[in-house]
Order: sequence, then structure tokens, then C-alpha cells
Amino acid sequence: MCGVYYIDDDTAKEIERLVRQADEKLRRASAAAISRISSTDIHPSEEAPVLLAEDGGLACVWLRWGFPMQQGQKKGLVFNARCESAAEKPFFRNGIRHRRIAVPATAFYEWDNSKTKYTFQEQGRKALFMAGCCRHYSDVEHFVILTTDANSSMRPVHDRMPLLLEEAEVRDWILDSGRTDSLLRKIPPLLDRAADFEQMSFF
Repeated sequence: MCGVYYIDDDTAKEIERLVRQADEKLRRASAAAISRISSTDIHPSEEAPVLLAEDGGLACVWLRWGFPMQQGQKKGLVFNARCESAAEKPFFRNGIRHRRIAVPATAFYEWDNSKTKYTFQEQGRKALFMAGCCRHYSDVEHFVILTTDANSSMRPVHDRMPLLLEEAEVRDWILDSGRTDSLLRKIPPLLDRAADFEQMSFF
């Protein structure tokens, strides 16, 4: 799963590279969104920068993390969706079909059963891209992050992890509906893992 992640200047630089091919109007709009990025942790219910489709290209905008949900008198926030079933569930289906996004981050965190906090980064890269989708609500547009079975680098800590896209897959995930099913089934790349008490190079 993914419940907290981290963004910083490296995240902003990777977003800039990906939106560089957009037309001038999209680049200006994305530049304003990118300029808001600072070094911080992102939690569910907070706004965060994402990449999505706009006028046939990629744009960076800020959306709110988590789909509000109400069942009877109970209210909640759904911030992850299982990639194996999201395309079939009415709650996520329209977003998977028509409003796919990539969520850039420098790293994300996970806790094991003993409550030890671990930080995960993509090996050899300054940023990682988590697959997601979004939908409109009455206040703003909200997004969720897709999760999949943990790979060997994640499994010692948790049995789920974000569905991570290679940089070359980001545009296909967002813009090419013909790639959606195959990308939903992909195995994420291996990650570097460090416990909270170990020194982290990006802090």
C-alpha cells in the first residue's frame, strides 16, 4: 500500500522534464504548479502534484489525495485502489478508463509489523512515478494511488506496494488507453530500502 510519500526539488525536476514536450500554454500552467513544490511529506486528504492528460499532452496539476466515501452514517477516505480489481469496480472504473494519472515522488514510506518505518526509492533514479486515477467531486478533483502485489524488494516489509511506472511508461499510462490493461499487470521495478534509523541521502 502507500499511505505517506515524500516530494522535493528532485521531484519537481523530473516533472519538468516530462512536461517539456507540451505546448506553450500547458508548459506555463505546469510551471505554476511545479513552482508550488517544496520538500515535504504528503498524507491522504492533502493536495499533491500529479501528471495527467490535458489537450493531448501531459500537464502538472495539484489534486487532493483520496476519494471521499460515505456508507450509511460512516464517512471515510479511500486513498489506495487494488490494480487487480479497480477497472471493474464502479468507484474507480471511470477513472481507470478516462482519467489516469501518474503521481511523482522522491520516495514513499511503509511500516512493518513491528512498526519500524522504511523508506523506499527507485534504484538509480531521482524520482518514482506511482500509477493512479482521479475523479471529480463537488469541491475539487481527487486521486487515488494504485497498489499491486509486493515485489522481492518490498515483500519483507509489506505485501502490497504502489504500482510503479518506468519513466518511459508514464505517457503511455496517461495517454494510451490501449496500454492500460498490460500496465495494470506489470511487476514494479526493484527498490532501495532503508530503515528510519539509517541515514538517508535525500534528507
